[in-house]
Amino acid sequence: MTTPSLASSPVQGMRFGELDIAYDDRVLVPREWTLAQSDWVGELLLVVPEGDALELCCGVAHIGLHGLLHSRRRLVVVDDNPVACEHALANAERAGMADRVEVRQGRVDGALAPDERFALVIADPPWVSSVRVGDFPEDPVHAIDGGEDGLAMVRTCLAVARDHVLPGGVLLLQVGPDQVDDVATLAADHDHGLVEVRRAGDRGALVRLDLMEEQR
Repeated sequence: MTTPSLASSPVQGMRFGELDIAYDDRVLVPREWTLAQSDWVGELLLVVPEGDALELCCGVAHIGLHGLLHSRRRLVVVDDNPVACEHALANAERAGMADRVEVRQGRVDGALAPDERFALVIADPPWVSSVRVGDFPEDPVHAIDGGEDGLAMVRTCLAVARDHVLPGGVLLLQVGPDQVDDVATLAADHDHGLVEVRRAGDRGALVRLDLMEEQR
């Protein structure tokens, strides 16, 4: 993994549930409301098969780390931003989880071996349409730009999960509050069925997706 210099930008910190999370202005600032995704992760770990968890578009890994804080499962986190990955590694160490967290820098559709399988896939991909990224000047463009329709990375995460989730496993995806219907359509195209939707305040939507029965 490429190691950037965290000293080149002031490191900031925040309390995220039970964890102290570090970040800087080169990454997307962790949102407190995304703790709802971590909480759902904790619930799902009680029912998914035995196996590791995978977090795609992890940023500084706050969602996955908090979700697996009270589990002994291993967690693989992936992001293409080397700064985010360096923070993710430091945050895992700070949480006392470094022995079971692996940080991989790279494209989410290129960071996994063909035979790797996971019981739970967590994803919080960029979902702002390209024409609207200017509405959020405080956020790094790369961290929020979801392409023309806001769903480019959602499609990628759906495809990766299809290829790497264990039978009986689950994809837990965070998307825009008005994107649930479109995501349900895309999910069917990628062999997933939408099982449950929960709102993350008024800022986002969480969707649980399972592989369709005939694909298992």
